[in-house]
Amino acid sequence: MDIAQLAEKVIAGDRRALARAVTLVESRRADHRAMTAELMERLRGAGREAVRIGLSGTPGVGKSTFIESFGMMLTGQGLRVAVLAVDPSSARSGGSILGDKTRMERLSRDPKAFIRPSPAQSQLGGVARRSREAVALCEAAGFDVVLVETVGVGQSETVVAEMTDLFVLLLAPAGGDELQGVKRGIMEMADLILVNKADGALRETATRTRADYAGALRLLRKRPQDPEGFPKAMTVSAVEEAGLPEAWETMTELVGWRRAQGHFARNRADQARYWFREEVRHVLLARLDEPDAKARMAALADRVAQGEAAPAAAAQEMLESLGKG
Repeated sequence: MDIAQLAEKVIAGDRRALARAVTLVESRRADHRAMTAELMERLRGAGREAVRIGLSGTPGVGKSTFIESFGMMLTGQGLRVAVLAVDPSSARSGGSILGDKTRMERLSRDPKAFIRPSPAQSQLGGVARRSREAVALCEAAGFDVVLVETVGVGQSETVVAEMTDLFVLLLAPAGGDELQGVKRGIMEMADLILVNKADGALRETATRTRADYAGALRLLRKRPQDPEGFPKAMTVSAVEEAGLPEAWETMTELVGWRRAQGHFARNRADQARYWFREEVRHVLLARLDEPDAKARMAALADRVAQGEAAPAAAAQEMLESLGKG
């Protein structure tokens, strides 16, 4: 694979080249990882910057319907939209359904949109390990908005906030007790809460739910990266496409304020540091899967099990052997 040529095609907006590049960055092969590093280095100077939006929400809240309606609205305004939808993987087989394209039929046919489902594999937080690199690829390809959809809501789900500029939490209309089910950590990281399905018989319930979440947000500690009135809660209807322009206007308002105040650039710099540390951790852990390391681990584990070595001493010995390697 000619990496220089692939990088040129990605920058030129070639969709097929972008799909090939995403496949490359998702690969676990050692040679592909080296090629990925070269590709990302070549794209680093592309000088393009998309608005990266992380979207999370409980299963059944209508994330796919929302993304399709929201994406169609944005492409209707002339914007190019990329959707990176992370599907849960089977713990047994490692496989994923990857059905997001079928759930977003209209958007998948839009020439200004690019939808890429990715398996979460073993990555915590419902975010594929290489999702951040895929986001950077879409940015280099000239997309204006990149949406990262995650599997569902959980404490580890907040990993998505480490690769996006905005974190949007999509919730369904519900009674007061359901408010307790939303993790405080998710609430503290959300920039915008959208109560979906605010239509028909659920319209009034959605309005009350929005008020409940707005009250809960006011109780949270004020964050330096938020202007007055943020984070905020709003109602939307993905089916009726109501409230979507207002939600987008709110997002652009927040991004504009953060750019002007310097929070946007600082956030991206902090994220780059975070992912550098994560990459170092992953490379070190990958070394434990090498045949020599696995054999050494097994031998040391047997010594620990037989009482011939303390766990801490054996672990130190293992680390020293890795350092020599």
